Amino acid sequence: MVMAFQIALIVFSLLLMLLVLMHKGKGGGLSDMFGGGMQSSVGGSSVAERNLDRITVVVGLIWFACVVVLGLLVKLDG
Repeated sequence: MVMAFQIALIVFSLLLMLLVLMHKGKGGGLSDMFGGGMQSSVGGSSVAERNLDRITVVVGLIWFACVVVLGLLVKLDG
């Protein structure tokens, strides 16, 4: 059971990193170094950006749940 949550944690960690890197930079950060500062946002966010935000939040919550459950399983086994 612990092994399954460890694998799930690794998968969700990689997925969360990918999703965070896909977000458009809001300016002034590392995203400007890679050309993100050249684009100007003309008010609001598109449907794709809102969906990306929602998916990132859901994956983040699942990642957090995996961390908590894995911590409880390790504590109960030891």
